[in-house]
Amino acid sequence: MNRSLKYMLIALATFLAGYFFLRLAYYDTNRMPFVQELMLVVLGTIVTMAITAALLNKQSEVELEKEQRVKVFDIKSDLYLNLINFIEKIILKGEITHNDLISLEFLTHKISIIASKEVLYEYSKFIDIVKKVSREAEITPMESDELSLSLARLCGKIRYDLIMDEDETREAITDLIEDNIEKFD
Repeated sequence: MNRSLKYMLIALATFLAGYFFLRLAYYDTNRMPFVQELMLVVLGTIVTMAITAALLNKQSEVELEKEQRVKVFDIKSDLYLNLINFIEKIILKGEITHNDLISLEFLTHKISIIASKEVLYEYSKFIDIVKKVSREAEITPMESDELSLSLARLCGKIRYDLIMDEDETREAITDLIEDNIEKFD
């Protein structure tokens, strides 16, 4: 039996025992109205405390979940920006060295930990192009365009991974990215 279920059963048993005790105490004080009013105050206080505790518990849970999402978002965005900056340096340098490939391999491992399925799929296509381009000594303008196009598609998937948009928006953004890249050709 998991821990939360045990706590739930203990809370339920405590609540039922308390209810029956207070009900018995309430009816036993029929002869003294002042004591009966005190029992009602105690009951009201207990109910207020229970509701407040439940609300605070839920609020804490929501806050922890929010903090976790923010932390994951920060990690993802930093890693994705590092990848884009790295590819920019390679394209500006005009060649892919052995050390660049090793650095890219480690970026690949980091990305595989946090990226969504769509990003990993598009990233795999991007890596195939990088490997093809790396076989030659220099990056030609045509290969640079191919890398940029593939990176743009990858950036579109990264954007979806970060902001989790609807499918209609995804298709519209993908079309815009393709149009923007074709303008550079």
